[in-house]
Amino acid sequence: MKISFLGGGNMANALIGGLRHQGYSATDIQVVEPVAEMRAKLADIYGVRCTPAIDEGAMNCDIWMLAVKPQQLREAIAPLKGRLGTQLVISIAAGIRSSDIGRWLGGYARIVRTMPNTPALIGAGITGLYAGPGVNHQERASAEKILNAAGPTLWVDDEAQMDAVTAISGSGPGYVFYFMEALQKAAEDAGFDRAAARKLAVQTFLGAARLAEHGNESPAILRERVTSKGGTTEAALKSLDADGVAAAIARATKAAQTRGVELGDQLGADS
Repeated sequence: MKISFLGGGNMANALIGGLRHQGYSATDIQVVEPVAEMRAKLADIYGVRCTPAIDEGAMNCDIWMLAVKPQQLREAIAPLKGRLGTQLVISIAAGIRSSDIGRWLGGYARIVRTMPNTPALIGAGITGLYAGPGVNHQERASAEKILNAAGPTLWVDDEAQMDAVTAISGSGPGYVFYFMEALQKAAEDAGFDRAAARKLAVQTFLGAARLAEHGNESPAILRERVTSKGGTTEAALKSLDADGVAAAIARATKAAQTRGVELGDQLGADS
């Protein structure tokens, strides 16, 4: 299974690193990346072939991994139009619908749309995937194998759900860092220096996430267990409820989902 990456940014680095760590051969991976410095870095770290533009060598692949920014995708894949045969095309571009990618490729149907998140950079991400009707079982398995290099995967049956995946897990690390930042600031305000405050905030999130992952209890049950009646946690949670934090989080994720739909409409429109 030979893979050509279109784009050599952070997410491509994460996936290539994960694949190499799993024993995937460097000779089966190629990267099309116009920035010379990034090509040199990828070649040096992973030993993969890098080229500044799509050439015949890059076309000799089983899978194209589209790892460019959504705003650049249409132009970036233009050289592939009419040149694809049986290759599977996997996109990690947020918001861009598989039907639009297929149209830009001249009516191509072997497309899997995915949405990873930034913890993929350390192999701890999660990726949502959607496969259109033109993708067979073996191709779905190939897509899952590649994205598993960056962490667990989750298939959705309706492509519209990909905008929700983007809102929850794709953008989700930003929400976690936002809360983490606020908790660190609270610790600093309580008299801790920055390093100590960061340690308290980060380790609290890390430990809580591991505790949630460890068993089958819902977050609600875990929250109840740590909330003693009349205690400090109860006081804090009552304050959060009074400020409508849960409702604000729901509105925030809805805003992200709506924006995902808008991006799909804007970037997928004919021009």
